[in-house]
Amino acid sequence: MSLATLLVLADGRLPAGGHAHSGGLEAMVAAGRVREVADVGAFLRGRLFTSGLVAAAFAASACARTGNAFDLDSGLDARTPSPALRRASRAQGRALLRAGRAMWTLPAVGREPHHPVALGVLAAAAGLGPREAAVAAAHGAVSGPASAAVRLLGLDPYAVHALLAGLAPEIDRVAADAAARTDDPVDDLPAAGAPLLDIGAELHATWEVRLFAS
Repeated sequence: MSLATLLVLADGRLPAGGHAHSGGLEAMVAAGRVREVADVGAFLRGRLFTSGLVAAAFAASACARTGNAFDLDSGLDARTPSPALRRASRAQGRALLRAGRAMWTLPAVGREPHHPVALGVLAAAAGLGPREAAVAAAHGAVSGPASAAVRLLGLDPYAVHALLAGLAPEIDRVAADAAARTDDPVDDLPAAGAPLLDIGAELHATWEVRLFAS
């Protein structure tokens, strides 16, 4: 396993469109639920243990079982009740595969897999293991919204990055748990949800003017 390769995969500057998504934060800011650094910290923690946990589990499983990518994709679709979030996840997955094909040889996984599935397949092609795929997924679930928070609220970027540093041990724990479940049937993988984010995503999709795609 190459740590440098993991950094390439987890780098927010990877040209895969991640900068265009706020992970539901834009809707929460507009609703007045997230206003300051402490609110962002609570949002990131909640996202890590819901969307981040699910993403990490499916990325790890897709890395360990690339031949099962279609079943994993269907399982993740069932865990994403919001059509807007499904579209966002598939758009990010498509963009990630495009970037990945420029760097590594990838197996066929469908035209538009969900982002965590695409991430797992890409990690395997890059020579990484399920644990690393899970770390990249869990980290991405919080680092993207953290960056969006700086732009949306004009927060101190040092303070926001301190939140990410504080979450690092928990990101590691989520990733370790996800990597330990790669032999589980798809139906037994985590299905933690965040209904408020689902509702916010549907409202966000109706806006005529918005900074982020999701």
